[in-house]
This record gives sequence, structure tokens and C-alpha cells, in this order.
Amino acid sequence: MKPEIIVMLTHNDVTVPNARAVFDEAADLPVTFWGFKDVGLSATESERLVADFREAGKTAVLEAVNFSEAEMLEAVAFAADCGIEYVTGGQFTETVRDRVREAGMKYFPFCGETSGPPISLAGSIEDIERDATRLLERGVDGVDLVAYRSTGADPVELARRLVTVVGGEQIIVAGSINSVDRIRLMHEIGPMGFTIGGALFEGTLLPGQSFRDNLLAVVEVGENVSEARL
Repeated sequence: MKPEIIVMLTHNDVTVPNARAVFDEAADLPVTFWGFKDVGLSATESERLVADFREAGKTAVLEAVNFSEAEMLEAVAFAADCGIEYVTGGQFTETVRDRVREAGMKYFPFCGETSGPPISLAGSIEDIERDATRLLERGVDGVDLVAYRSTGADPVELARRLVTVVGGEQIIVAGSINSVDRIRLMHEIGPMGFTIGGALFEGTLLPGQSFRDNLLAVVEVGENVSEARL
């Protein structure tokens, strides 16, 4: 499957202070999924950002970088109030799952032994696969896989295994997608989507050029991969 680009208006696991201006600069590009973290902006600014997403016809994603149930429930309540459609990240609990379901949102918690910030992922491929399977059996919509933050598994092998075992439509690969090679790999492996944020702000794909130019380069990589397959 062709993965969705999930643009995160974040850098170093924190939402950038000028997120609304950055979004406005690139909102016309053919990217549907836009997101941010639950740290870095005030509640008011976050609500305004989501309103901008929705006005532009985008799908809003919130990635949680906290691990307590109380903080997750606060994040879910905020997400429901301002119209978020996907809640990703954070530690799974059944209570959080139920609140997300009640609000009609999609839930993609972290799989494996995650900690942070900065987010890291411990354990073997087998450990992470077992946890992803467990979470899906407990009724989540999918899992947030921080493959390139893994401390004990090859990230590419890990992503391939999970897509094979649980299905690409139930995997978001998040974090450190910061090169043309890694973007191409995402299209080859076929998760539901992959996040990209820091690389756009740092100009990793097109050094010295704007956030918008770097995002356009990400879009073009995907288009070129699709054309090559025809």
C-alpha cells in the first residue's frame, strides 16, 4: 500500500511555536495528514492549529509523548474537544482506549517498551511483535512503531516484520524518517503512514531550503516511487 505522509509540526519531540504559520506555508500541498505533539503549545494555540487543519480539509493527528494514564486521558479529552481524528503514541491502557472510542477517534498507541522523551524503543523484534499483536487483540485501531528509535532491533527488519505480521494498514512508523532512502523504504515496506517533522525543519532533504520545499521533496519521492512501479 502507498503510505500516507503524516507531517508533524514538531522538532525534537516538541511542537514548534510557529506551527500555524508553518502549516499555512504548505497547506496547499497534496498531503492529507497533519499532526503535532501534546507538548509545546498552549491549549488555545493547539485548538487554533486543529481548526486550521480542518478548515483546509486535512486529517488532524495528535501524538502523545507521555506515559501516565492520567496524562493520556487529558490528551484524549483535549483531542476530542478540538476535533482530532487520530490519537497516536502514549502508553496503552483500556481506559484510554475506551475514551478514544467514545469520542469516535482512531487509536494508535506505541508498541513495544517505549520511554522518553526523547522517545526510544527497547526490546527484540519478537518482543515488539508480540506487544503489537497484544494491543491489536485488545481493540486498538493500529500501533505507532518508533522503528528508527529502536535500541535493540534493526529498524528496517522490524518495520517489515510488523507490516507482514499485523498488516500495513495498522502500522504508523514514527520518528527519524530523515532521508530520501528512508522515505523510499517506507513506500517499499508499506505501512499505513509514516511521520516526518524534524527533517523538514532541518532541511535534511534540501539543505538551506524552506520547510515547504523539503515537504514537496518528500511528496515527489513518493510520486517517483509510484511511477517506477507502473
